[in-house]
Amino acid sequence: MNEVLLREQIKTFLNEDLGTGDLSAELVFDKDTVGKGSFKAKTDGVFCGGVLIETVYSVFGDNDVKVKLNFKEGDRVKAGDILAHVEGRVRTLLSCERIILNLMQRMSGIATITRKLTDRLDDPTIKLVDTRKTLPGLRMLDKYAVKCGGGFNHRMGLYDGVMLKDNHIAFAGGIEKAVKAVRDQLGHTVKIEVETETAEQVKQAVKAGADIIMFDNRTPEEIKELVKLVPKGIITEASGGITPDSISGFKGCGVDVISTGYMTHTVTPMDISFNTDCGVKG
Repeated sequence: MNEVLLREQIKTFLNEDLGTGDLSAELVFDKDTVGKGSFKAKTDGVFCGGVLIETVYSVFGDNDVKVKLNFKEGDRVKAGDILAHVEGRVRTLLSCERIILNLMQRMSGIATITRKLTDRLDDPTIKLVDTRKTLPGLRMLDKYAVKCGGGFNHRMGLYDGVMLKDNHIAFAGGIEKAVKAVRDQLGHTVKIEVETETAEQVKQAVKAGADIIMFDNRTPEEIKELVKLVPKGIITEASGGITPDSISGFKGCGVDVISTGYMTHTVTPMDISFNTDCGVKG
């Protein structure tokens, strides 16, 4: 993750929650009161987001909190597992609690469903990748969580990869015209991906010199026939409506990549709680 961007985002999150200050924590506890706490998994899943704990405390303005992680990013955990122990100023622990939990629960939820999809696909020849269907402002964290769950990242945004979808192609007047317009201006380090739905479109994408050809909303049976039209050296990708219920059917279909937004736009946060380990000392 980009540490500079991460700190900027966390600062925004804290400002949204704290405003001019935490009335509850600041009115009850002296600034030097110290306590201990722990983050506990309440459901089974894949742990992700532990690396953010120290950063949240630091951005809050407290670099003295001691953090002990009991699991690595991407580890499978069970309900009841203590994910991390923390010790520091009570004001800090309480004021940062919700931000840490919100992020860690979402990220662990994404990592968990990514692992589930990877397990159900059960095909090491196919990479499972995410899409741009992420929550605005959280793309970097969402995509990090996908990687922790065993998946891979597609392009981060519109700036780091060309994907010519049906609307681009329609406006441009066809696949070959769209690809040529890009190829005439694009540097050699950026790949061009073309979305296709029919055998004729696949042939056009091959002729146009696409680097990646996506089969959009095609069944595994259809894809097995379409990949035969693509020469070696061109990456093939299946996409469109792929879920935990359907992904196993794509095993052995012949593509290099399966992309799905399911991991990041259909998120069930992992249930994690924060609890004090003992009474305070001050």
